[in-house]
Amino acid sequence: MQLGRAGLAWAAALLLAALGAQAAAGDFDPYRILGVGRSSSQADIKKAYKRLAREWHPDKNKDPGAEDKFIQISKAYEILSNEEKRANFDRYGDAGDSQGYSQHQHRQFHHFHEGFYFDESFFHFPFNSERRDSSDEKYLLHFSHYINEIVPDSFKKPYLIKITSDWCFSCIHIEPVWKEVAQELEALGVGIGVVHAGYERRLAHHLGAHSTPSLLGLINGKITFFHNAVIRENLRQFVENLLPGNLVEKITDKNYIRFLSNWKKENKPHVLLFDHMPVVPLLYKLTAFAYRDYLSFGYVYVGLRGTEELSSQYNINVYTPTMMIFKEHIDKPADVVQARDMKKQLIDDFLSQNKFLMVARLTNQRLFQELCPVKKSHRQRKHCVVLLTGEGEKFAEAYETFLAFAVANTKDTLKFVHIYNDRQPEFADALLMDEEKYRGKSAVVILERRNNAGKIAYKTLEDAWQGSNEDNFILLDLLDQLRTDPGLLSSETVLADLNDELAPMFLIRWLYSMLDYISDCWDSLFHSNWREMMPLLSLLFSALFILFGTVIVQAFSDSSDTRDSPPSEKEETAAKTEKNDASFSKESNRIPKKGFVEVTELTDINYNSNLVRLRPGHMNVVLILSNSTKTALLQKFALEVYTFTGSSSLHFSFLSLDKHREWLEYLLEFAQDAAPIPNQYDKHFLERDYTGYVLALNGHKKYFCLFKPHRSGDEGGTLGSCEDYDSSLHTETRGKSSCSPGSRSIKNKLHKLSFWMERLLEGSLQRFYIPSWPALD
Repeated sequence: MQLGRAGLAWAAALLLAALGAQAAAGDFDPYRILGVGRSSSQADIKKAYKRLAREWHPDKNKDPGAEDKFIQISKAYEILSNEEKRANFDRYGDAGDSQGYSQHQHRQFHHFHEGFYFDESFFHFPFNSERRDSSDEKYLLHFSHYINEIVPDSFKKPYLIKITSDWCFSCIHIEPVWKEVAQELEALGVGIGVVHAGYERRLAHHLGAHSTPSLLGLINGKITFFHNAVIRENLRQFVENLLPGNLVEKITDKNYIRFLSNWKKENKPHVLLFDHMPVVPLLYKLTAFAYRDYLSFGYVYVGLRGTEELSSQYNINVYTPTMMIFKEHIDKPADVVQARDMKKQLIDDFLSQNKFLMVARLTNQRLFQELCPVKKSHRQRKHCVVLLTGEGEKFAEAYETFLAFAVANTKDTLKFVHIYNDRQPEFADALLMDEEKYRGKSAVVILERRNNAGKIAYKTLEDAWQGSNEDNFILLDLLDQLRTDPGLLSSETVLADLNDELAPMFLIRWLYSMLDYISDCWDSLFHSNWREMMPLLSLLFSALFILFGTVIVQAFSDSSDTRDSPPSEKEETAAKTEKNDASFSKESNRIPKKGFVEVTELTDINYNSNLVRLRPGHMNVVLILSNSTKTALLQKFALEVYTFTGSSSLHFSFLSLDKHREWLEYLLEFAQDAAPIPNQYDKHFLERDYTGYVLALNGHKKYFCLFKPHRSGDEGGTLGSCEDYDSSLHTETRGKSSCSPGSRSIKNKLHKLSFWMERLLEGSLQRFYIPSWPALD
């Protein structure tokens, strides 16, 4: 009896839970939120989601309830865009947050009725991100935050980013490992980020994450996906592999002098970490990456044979991690810190105070701005003492005395720097007014930057810097006066930006970029899914298609031209002209691309490509000739149009009147308004002489312009305009024709064709339009 009562109690509890879930589900209707019907297609749902998402995105909509509304829209789309979830909602009436709940509950009721079985995890299963551990909330990323802050920050530290979503059961399994590793790596200086794919679809798509969960690394703006088992060791190794391999150099007794002596070449202080661990700690590598622009890092494993001399030289305690910074002098460190547990904050404070040499060399504009910042107030005046010197042993003594002066005057308001005159000539010329006075010598200038545009106030020591005691006293006296009298810097000028002396050559930068790209492609080939590979595959296949398509088309085109052209055409299709012809240099200033004119015959084989399918803006200039006038007319035609071959939009051809008279007669019918053509069926139909006519054919816009042969004595209206089409189209016999070959020289037919070509390019010729191009055959 007691068992029966317990069963009834469980049943009542389950019934109340089901009713509560159903009531909660009734308040959330994804169809109503997106404004679509139950029969809407996926395209309609996606269109409605995009419209609403743009309208209610918190970055664009300042309404106080925009964020909640945007979350509802995202949840509604997540349900309706998945056919299985949509079917479950239509069947059980559950919303996205309780969909799995309803299915699980439905199964539990069946178990209850059939075998009186109940699973306690019913009340504890984390169905969505709101019921999971809230530790990820502080790491959530948004698109604008990622683009504007995370990507620039990735040049200082690597980021480990997790892509998750609601209803992601695999995300629950990796949660404990992720939480542990995120806390550990964040303490070391690694950036942690979490992207919710349901709410930040744009960012997830931008990252290339097409499934959840996904883990990726970001460094220097470059994304790398994690493909191994999600365990602590693999994640730590993944982050370590993101870092460049040359950040920290292993130092022993054999190479420590060389390493520390590179301060002059690299213009950086050098850092040594002494520790008893055989491998370089990850914290030290991350620190080296963050400060790589300012410092060079070395690591000494004190337990290794071959480091005894180094440890003895600097009196190292082998049982306590020790960090030393060396500047201009390698016999003793400029600063030291020891601690049993090197924390990130301790290391950052130590390095940030020692980022520069005592007398750093100005090698680029960024370094100049950091060492000599613009004054913000009278209390924050920063003065730079600059040694303008040269390279070599000749200037070594002047530099050493200046360095000694700088070491003895370590005030916060003063920065001591030096430049090489031959490497920064514009900088030196602006500060040294009397160049002859300082030629071959060093000079000292005190300056103060006034604004970011390059304006400075300065004072140059009157005498060259020799490093004598008198020079030291003069400089010290000026610096003392400067504390009470800022007007001592009486001269003003504007400095141009400094040259970047240490920037790699273009070829080296290009080589590094190519290696990175090849590495990305290699990694994608083995690890990326097909969706991630689609852009690369599309590019590859497009290039292959263009390459082989061009070769095949060219091969067929060459074979067709070879079959259709008889051997004698070589003389006709390439009419050469002389370059020193004075008449052509006067008529046009165009520069031909070739030393000859390429004229091809217009046949039914190449008719479509040379006319009907001619590219927009291109024209084919066609000469009409016969077998008897071919050679003479082609030579004259080439001479007249030679200076226009520099235009890539013009093509030159000739048409045989003996083969295609009917095509020409049909075309000339459309020029009737300007020059009536006699009835083509009269007795002189086959006797009309059209040789010497030139047609400019625009295949795309379906019009042509017409040039008629020049007649002796006609210097004006008949010299070939499109509308001057008169008695040359005569109906008299060939013996009486003024255009017949016997009445005048054949070559004179093309007289003044070059003037007609000028008007053609100007667009001032009359155009005759046709409905469509007739077939040439």
